[in-house]
Amino acid sequence: MTPLVNHWKGEGKKIVFTNGCFDLLHAGHITYLTEAASLGDILIIGLNSDDSVSRLKGPARPVNNETTRSVVLGAMSFIDAVVFFNEDTPLELIKQVLPDVLVKGGDYQIENIAGAKETIENGGTVQVLSFLPGYSSTAIIDKIKNS
Repeated sequence: MTPLVNHWKGEGKKIVFTNGCFDLLHAGHITYLTEAASLGDILIIGLNSDDSVSRLKGPARPVNNETTRSVVLGAMSFIDAVVFFNEDTPLELIKQVLPDVLVKGGDYQIENIAGAKETIENGGTVQVLSFLPGYSSTAIIDKIKNS
């Protein structure tokens, strides 16, 4: 990943990084990812590995394995790279990428976002984007179970 990031940075590209499980892709994800992509030239997605998703969401998750999730994300023309991480947070990956813009969604406080300190110390910014209300992979799974 680092040589590719260095290439993009050498071309003066503004690197945006975000992360997540992206298990069941829905309109909330698309809205969020589109907005994240608009903040720079290159959008890199840190994708939780299957083991990481299971630790965070429970043993029944993910619904879609990491290969499937990466193929779906990679098919979107506004996403330039999808990189797996096995830890619970993408901190080590963010330290390698050192994005110009680190993006998270929801009600995070910047000081609680993994990699925020490192991004800011490297001259980057951290942005918290709001989620599209009413969308969640967990809610979709619960709806299917209760049907």
